[in-house]
Amino acid sequence: MTNLTRRKFIKRGILASIGLVLLDSLWFEKYVIDWNYFDISKSEKDKIKIIQISDLHFDQLRYFHKSIAKKINSIKPDLIFITGDSVDKTEKIKPLNEFLELIDNSIRKYAITGNWEYWGNVNLTELKSIYSKNNCKLLINENRTISIKNREISIIGIDDFVGGNADFGKAVENLKETETNIVLSHCPEHRDIITKQKGNLNIDLVLSGHTHGGQITFLGIVPFKPQGSGKYLKGWYKESEPKMYISKGIGTSILPIRFGARAEMVEMEI
Repeated sequence: MTNLTRRKFIKRGILASIGLVLLDSLWFEKYVIDWNYFDISKSEKDKIKIIQISDLHFDQLRYFHKSIAKKINSIKPDLIFITGDSVDKTEKIKPLNEFLELIDNSIRKYAITGNWEYWGNVNLTELKSIYSKNNCKLLINENRTISIKNREISIIGIDDFVGGNADFGKAVENLKETETNIVLSHCPEHRDIITKQKGNLNIDLVLSGHTHGGQITFLGIVPFKPQGSGKYLKGWYKESEPKMYISKGIGTSILPIRFGARAEMVEMEI
């Protein structure tokens, strides 16, 4: 191989590598959703199937949103939990509604706020109304107890830890004693406070988002984690109670790319 041919070969290799990185970060990791399934049920009887949707950062209805809705409808979950940062502008509520309308309205849904609902000055009254129209309750430091499959489940929704006024004490006021308690808290760092404040309350699961799994990572190195992440990044944290799962979420913020942090949907049986 001559020097000229070798230089051309190296140049083409570099260009191909750059092209692959761009394809991965601008398309594959954003739009080819990683569906993760976990069974954390205590019994084979009366399992409840849940779906977690996090960090949509909804802009406009795209093909991959339609495929997410289609798959949710095929899974037929008992509950859907939307764990914050659905929109960062009031005008994005309309396309969010278009997405929610694609999901079977009979599925009960519960949502919480994220930091971007506050940082973007989103009209929470309008957001709550659209959620309600789609059989979804927006919980801001409040709880609901529901009966499903011969079981009672309490859902505790916390306001955002960074942009809002997270208040676990208020959220558990008048909480009915049930066998299963699930906490929705957008920022995972708030788990440290919940751990100190929960007293004798048994919390089976905390569902969070916010971090985007780092959104951009290099060989396991995470250059940036948003305020409110604390020591947490993604996936399971079971080293102490309450156990927590952090979804990498669907959308992006600041930069419209993902690298080493593929978009994620979560399905669980509890």
